[in-house]
Amino acid sequence: MSVTPDNSTIRPFTFEFPDAELEDLRARIRATRWPEKETVADQSQGTQLATIQELARYWASGYDWRKVEAKLKALPNFITEIDGLDIHFIHVRSKHENALPLIVTHGWPGSIIEQLKIIEPLTNPTAHGGDASDAFHVVIPSMPGYGFSGKPATTGWAPDRIARAWGELMKRLGYTKYVAQGGDWGAIVTDLMGVQQPEGLIGIHANMAGVFPPAIDKALQAGNPLPTDLSDEEKRACEQMEFFWDHAAYGLMMGSRPQTLTGFADSPVGLAAFMIDHDAASLELISRAFAGHSEGLTRDDVLDNITLFWLTNTGVSASRLYWECIKSGISFFGVKGVNIPVAVSVFPDELYEAPKSWAEQAYPNLIHYNKLDKGGHFAAWEQPQLFVDELRAGFRSLR
Repeated sequence: MSVTPDNSTIRPFTFEFPDAELEDLRARIRATRWPEKETVADQSQGTQLATIQELARYWASGYDWRKVEAKLKALPNFITEIDGLDIHFIHVRSKHENALPLIVTHGWPGSIIEQLKIIEPLTNPTAHGGDASDAFHVVIPSMPGYGFSGKPATTGWAPDRIARAWGELMKRLGYTKYVAQGGDWGAIVTDLMGVQQPEGLIGIHANMAGVFPPAIDKALQAGNPLPTDLSDEEKRACEQMEFFWDHAAYGLMMGSRPQTLTGFADSPVGLAAFMIDHDAASLELISRAFAGHSEGLTRDDVLDNITLFWLTNTGVSASRLYWECIKSGISFFGVKGVNIPVAVSVFPDELYEAPKSWAEQAYPNLIHYNKLDKGGHFAAWEQPQLFVDELRAGFRSLR
């Protein structure tokens, strides 16, 4: 008699990428066939040739994946099957009593790599400028189709389903009181957790808050006229969003034809050029890093993330989340209907600076709102100390 394993149990997770895979990666990079230089002097045509060629040069000859691999392996990694799909996650418990459990969700083109810098300050605050009362137990899952999580073989894994899976994950971990945080896709998933209100969830934090009122959200996507009674702060948010929609071709491609991006599985340089062109401010930040001027993100930071995508062959599977979201009708940036306590942090180089007036409307139980002086779309990755400070302050009243 055979016994069917219970994959819903939480199991330790290990991984290994042999040297042959890394050598194949380097060989593919060296064999890249390059396009001609862009015909403009700025980034208006996308990732510039000089940037991607310098990225490739360093990736093939100077970058060492084994460094970040060692960091990942030193953390407690686990896997469990939820709703028919393997979900990978990092789970680091604090040594401090009364630490507050926290689930943090990454976005695209991110991964668990985005959150590596915040784990130690959140779980061990006394060693990083905080008090024991600031401590968190930290759970960082890989979204479906990303990193070490399973790749959905059928449709239906939209952000609302991921949100339900996260509620189940925290329940399996035995947490009866916890908070959630997210940016980019993570902000959407976390907002939807706030709507679903799984047992134990007492509050959320977003660094890309979904605050656009429905009528304005629709007008921006359709290119229709906006109301004339907007405040200066609200007008600026609309202008930022109009600029983003004009430069979000990658999102339209992934949202409509993700399978056409098959080249992501074959060309590491093609994958990298696409991934670093997320938004204008991030592309400029990354370009400066490869030009020798690191500000928040280093060359290694960027390549740690891209290399994880390459080694797990998740370029296409991660892209499908855009298709799933569009098919589900879920708004990227609009109000979701969250009524539980919400903390909002606004970083100046985010896609848009969420106006406080809209945040108060979107989140009737807004417990924290702060505008930062620096930082962008990948806040936890770029400005980990500011990000950690925001989580400590934002959730303090819920402890």
